[in-house]
Amino acid sequence: MADAACEVWFYHLEQTSLDQALPDLLERTLAKGWRALVRTGDPARLGHLDGWLWTYRDDSFLPHGLADEPDAPRQPILLTTGTDNLNHADALFLIDGAEDQDFAGYKRCVDLFDGRDPHAVEAARTRWRAAKALGVDLAYWKQGVKGWERQA
Repeated sequence: MADAACEVWFYHLEQTSLDQALPDLLERTLAKGWRALVRTGDPARLGHLDGWLWTYRDDSFLPHGLADEPDAPRQPILLTTGTDNLNHADALFLIDGAEDQDFAGYKRCVDLFDGRDPHAVEAARTRWRAAKALGVDLAYWKQGVKGWERQA
């Protein structure tokens, strides 16, 4: 069952990789005073993201942890393959084909997908149709040369 207050935003990556786009979106989330849960459909990605978010920029890092660590509920950004909202996140980030249709408790769900991968695009279209059938507020953002442009 969908939470009517949750907005589901699809981000169509075309100009940059997920590694380049995700930290910026997470910074914006933390700037709102929100917590984030990043769910991947690829368990191997967790270790990569764990290291990347500490080192993606020389002058900054994103405070985070993994869902299987003892302080998971206290983390401002939590990385997981699971479905539990252990850190009571306001924003759910779905990457690597991770799915969800229960947006209860979230203010926003961000579904990021690689626009250069036809399979990822088709899977995102399927997720869009499923979210639309739930009646949630949807937005579609496409990455252009000048940044994110809202398309729908």
